[in-house]
Amino acid sequence: MTSASGRSPVDREPPAPADAPDRRTALSLPETFDAFYVREYRGLVALAHALTGSRSHAEDIAQEAMLACYRRWDEVGALDLPAAWVRRVCANLATSHIRRRIVEARAMLRVGSRPVQVAELDYDDGEFWSAVRRLPRRQAQCIALTYVYGCSVAEVAHILGCADGTVKSHLARGRAHLAPSLGAMTEPTTSPGQDSTVDRGGALA
Repeated sequence: MTSASGRSPVDREPPAPADAPDRRTALSLPETFDAFYVREYRGLVALAHALTGSRSHAEDIAQEAMLACYRRWDEVGALDLPAAWVRRVCANLATSHIRRRIVEARAMLRVGSRPVQVAELDYDDGEFWSAVRRLPRRQAQCIALTYVYGCSVAEVAHILGCADGTVKSHLARGRAHLAPSLGAMTEPTTSPGQDSTVDRGGALA
């Protein structure tokens, strides 16, 4: 016997159990750039703030890093850890910004008719981040990623594209440089641009 549709009952697919997952939701969809932006932006601002000392410049740097990510989202979004890519870009932009400001300040002093007073960078965590910003570039990046995001050595190595041993070396040298100026190396209770509710342990989750 056939139905009005012309198909025999034995040709039909059996009904799915009531508790069976929907095939459309069984496969996880890739994250959209908008969702990624919302999730990562505040942390990028905190990272750039730690490395530059300026909240306004930190926001510009975070936006620039996100813009670079957006332009390559098809490629970056397909990575296992797209957050590592954008954090590396942000860290490099932040330290490049510092070097550029130093060069510009020195140029102004050379060509100006009188000495130029360079404004102090703003910072919230006092001596700690001020001392971090005086470290060599890679040491400062390793310290900032460790204390802003709570990254492990392996996570910092992945973000910066170097070996675990290199990160350990930078951290050890950075802490050694920080100890005399701070008396003792202690973790700040609040990262710049973050409140105490921010999860600092989910660096690459």
